Amino acid sequence: MALLPFDPDQARGPEVRSDTPDHMTVSEVAALIRCTLENHMPSPLRVIGQVSNLSTRKHWYFSLKDEQSVVSCVAWASAAGKFGFVPDEGAEVIATGHVTHYGPQGRTQFYVTRLEPVGAGTLELKFRAMCDELRRLGYFDLEHKKPLPFFPRRIAVITSAGGAAVHDVTSTAAQRCRAVGLLVVDVRVQGDGAAEQVAAAIRRIDKNARRLGVDAILVTRGGGSVEDLWAFNERVVADAVHECRIPLLAAIGHESDTTVIELVADVRAATPTQAVMRLIPSADELGGQLEHLDRRLRLLVRRHLERQRARLNAAVLRDPRSLVQRARERLTGAGGRLGRATTVHVRRRRDRTEALGRQLAAVDPHRVLNRGYSYTTTASGALVASVKDVRDGDRIVTQVADGSIDSVVKTATQMDLFDADR
Repeated sequence: MALLPFDPDQARGPEVRSDTPDHMTVSEVAALIRCTLENHMPSPLRVIGQVSNLSTRKHWYFSLKDEQSVVSCVAWASAAGKFGFVPDEGAEVIATGHVTHYGPQGRTQFYVTRLEPVGAGTLELKFRAMCDELRRLGYFDLEHKKPLPFFPRRIAVITSAGGAAVHDVTSTAAQRCRAVGLLVVDVRVQGDGAAEQVAAAIRRIDKNARRLGVDAILVTRGGGSVEDLWAFNERVVADAVHECRIPLLAAIGHESDTTVIELVADVRAATPTQAVMRLIPSADELGGQLEHLDRRLRLLVRRHLERQRARLNAAVLRDPRSLVQRARERLTGAGGRLGRATTVHVRRRRDRTEALGRQLAAVDPHRVLNRGYSYTTTASGALVASVKDVRDGDRIVTQVADGSIDSVVKTATQMDLFDADR
């Protein structure tokens, strides 16, 4: 549709006050913009684009976008109720409405009165095509899935150090078991270069896993739009995950989000918190299991001895004098079997108890310190997790297995995790 040339004299906005002909108020400018848009833009206007950042609490607020531009859109509840469907993120639609300007907030928006689905959006089609290709290559096959370690020494967490996901991971890990170490690898999780950084981090951790003591990898980030999560749908990330030799767990976005990395990963979790609970055992639960097994072992041994004692007593009371010899022979055989069975049973239970004791001892923070590890706090007792937590001249306390060491920070220098490979 051809547009008429803009003529300011024909715009029916408020007249400029005669006493100040050389300027206009903000309200006058906003009204002029609104009148100009409503009088000179085609109406109704039909726009095709992909839905993004849809909010449907009452009125609908969303964006229509293509590869180069974005238009903010509003659909009042009365109009949205007649659409007959709720578009998915990235769905391609045709919106009908008009453009106007809302002065109180300074927003120029497209007010939608009708919405029609076109079909799957471009990103959705790319996602399906990528899934089809990787499925043909066997990337999703169960035979390639590696089991998670029962008790990992250290977990590499690949995420944005400034995101909410890293806080969920560290806090949940501290509650589950402090003996399991975390290695946070800071990468971009959206935008240009994010996919390449994630893939490079996976490959480097996998290559240096033995030196770093890493038994599993967790790749995670919080929720976002399809565009925000798209880095985890790229082929370079899928290849890195498929070729990774140590178990990898992925938790991307919300529970309703699905990304390629989650389909290729060994295990998928709905949230960062759930991922940590899958990877790290609970110290309290391990201790409870040990106590339960100990009580059960004692009960089984006691019952076994009581049954054998009862059988022995009953046999002695029933036998007449003429059967004493035969009873003695049976008693001797039963006693031997009882002794051997009890010895074997007790030995097996003792071995099991000792094994559980070793697992429980591994959970003990002091045992970790005895292996050469230490932790450092500030003078106030706060844990030092980064060089950013201290400044030159600060007093720090390093806790080792047999005591503590007071120090004063001379220089705090941040180092690249992979300096040793360069």
